[in-house]
Amino acid sequence: MDKKDKILVVDDEARMRKLIGDFLINNNFDVIEAVDGEDALKVFYSTKGISLIILDVMMPKLDGYEVLKTIRNDSKVPIILLTAKGEENDQLKGFVSGADDYIQKPFSPKILVARINAVLRRNDTSSEKVEIGGILIDKTAHQVFVDEKPVEFSFKEFELIDYLIENKGIALTREKILNAVWNFDYYGDARTVDTHIKKVRAKLGKKGDYIKTLWGFGYKFECEDDKKTSKKKK
Repeated sequence: MDKKDKILVVDDEARMRKLIGDFLINNNFDVIEAVDGEDALKVFYSTKGISLIILDVMMPKLDGYEVLKTIRNDSKVPIILLTAKGEENDQLKGFVSGADDYIQKPFSPKILVARINAVLRRNDTSSEKVEIGGILIDKTAHQVFVDEKPVEFSFKEFELIDYLIENKGIALTREKILNAVWNFDYYGDARTVDTHIKKVRAKLGKKGDYIKTLWGFGYKFECEDDKKTSKKKK
């Protein structure tokens, strides 16, 4: 029998916790609950094997943003923010803090389950290590090695370099990168991507040149070593 993913549902409204919990249980998830921000941290740090957290933003004691930042200091567990707020700045605050997705109340339980499954797929570490051109990505440890030396990447920087390498040789628009890495539709300029690309290039050193700028379009990861390997295979 397949092991069920364990979901932590954090909301100060008992009715909302029951609505989400019942639907998740019916969709073959294990569910545990927390009643506020402080309780969420106690439950998270005392419970092993949590696969994903559904985290309400507006809560007493500690709000969702504070809980998110605290957990992100220690864990890369996927977190979906749940809130009545739908302003772009609120969504940006959540994604900058390390959220994986953002769902606005009221919502369809079916859509919530679909988003949970999508986030879990993105965080699947079944192919644990990827190596190309002297860059090694260990997905399980969320660690990057450059020429066998560990390099510290923030959560979103790691997601960005991992996504670029997974799509090596493919021209990616800034909007597509935003949707994949930050998982939201972004309207306006895309300086968020440019800023993170600059940081990733700097941390990769000379290998930062693998990330090509496509002016007026986006970026592409292209490695000379990979090109040579491809030619040999033909």
